Amino acid sequence: MSQLNRDQLVERARREIREITARELKDSLDRKQPVTIIDVRERDEFVQGHVPGAIFIPRGYLELQIEQQQPNREAPVVLYCAGGVRSALAARNLKEMGYTNVSSLIGGFNGWKNAGYSFKIPTVLNDEQRIRYSRHTLLSEVGESGQVKLLESKVLLIGAGGLGSPAAMYLAAAGVGTLGIVDFDTVDISNLQRQILHGNKDVGRPKVESAADRIHDINPDVKVIPFREPLTSENALEIIRQFDIVLNGSDNFPTRYLVNDACRMLGRPLVDGSIFMFEGQVTVYLPDAPEYGTEGGPCYRCLYPEPPAPGEVPSCAEAGVLGVLPGIVGSIQAVEAIKLILGVGEPLVGRLLLIDTLDMSFRTLKVQRDPSCPLCGEHPTVTELIDYDQFCGFPAREHVHQDDELVIA
Repeated sequence: MSQLNRDQLVERARREIREITARELKDSLDRKQPVTIIDVRERDEFVQGHVPGAIFIPRGYLELQIEQQQPNREAPVVLYCAGGVRSALAARNLKEMGYTNVSSLIGGFNGWKNAGYSFKIPTVLNDEQRIRYSRHTLLSEVGESGQVKLLESKVLLIGAGGLGSPAAMYLAAAGVGTLGIVDFDTVDISNLQRQILHGNKDVGRPKVESAADRIHDINPDVKVIPFREPLTSENALEIIRQFDIVLNGSDNFPTRYLVNDACRMLGRPLVDGSIFMFEGQVTVYLPDAPEYGTEGGPCYRCLYPEPPAPGEVPSCAEAGVLGVLPGIVGSIQAVEAIKLILGVGEPLVGRLLLIDTLDMSFRTLKVQRDPSCPLCGEHPTVTELIDYDQFCGFPAREHVHQDDELVIA
């Protein structure tokens, strides 16, 4: 068997694969042709800049990870390194794996830059973050780029009580970079049975302050923006527009309709949860937003066009709630928010998840968008925020709490 030196091995690889120029790749991108671009350099090279849209897979991991990024062996794949040598050898290996439309970029990233084409300098994790989020970055659906998305995202929690507690803690632990919390209540000893953000030492403190301390203890990467004020028609749009996604944990109907309407008007996804005694519900109300990888679905008004009469549905303070239940529902809300941020999986859009902890059953009901909905229907009549206390027949705002002990409508 003849032995090959480095140059002979590279030359043979180039004869067996297809190579393309930087101009050809640029033309494909300009025409928005579907192409998977893989950067096979090492991490210290990648962080100095990469071709826009490129996926980072170091050469030593290419054969192990390529199927997770592009399982279709007939799809066009372009590999590049610094100068075109490593990518040529890598392209030959992918061809041996059955990839029939794989190319190597002539001149590599240096050739791309020398041609004057724009490149992106990525935001990357620091050494401590790489350790903290290592279990996330091992997931192909997350990776380092997905973790950076989480760190750059902003999620607003309506309430720091039963549902807001587990949601905030898991979103913080997951590395969601900015958490806004709307809550004007103070910690009461009766909250501690389920509102795990707070402890005995926090009794009497504003919940937003206690929540911020606990979140920072979980993850110092997370910025907390507190809003110690009731959410009203006057401030809802200004507060919500600062965030990418909203998690609703309010326990009263005026706030639920207010948050729904404001999110729809601003085009913000709303992850909605509710609990009552031993039962819970979770769904996602998503406006028409292609960036989240799914078509828009129904809103809260599609499910509940009219609020119940005051006093018809008892609150958790009146009927009670199993302390563990908000942990389940709030955690599911956190999962749905993370899925939306990462653009993975199938969010609960047009589906209502029903949970009964007495028989531990989980059911999913399909929910259709109502063409006659006054907010998101074909002929909307609700085009601005209204007086939601009056709409729901509730007393003045100062008598309405916004806690995370949700009632099921």
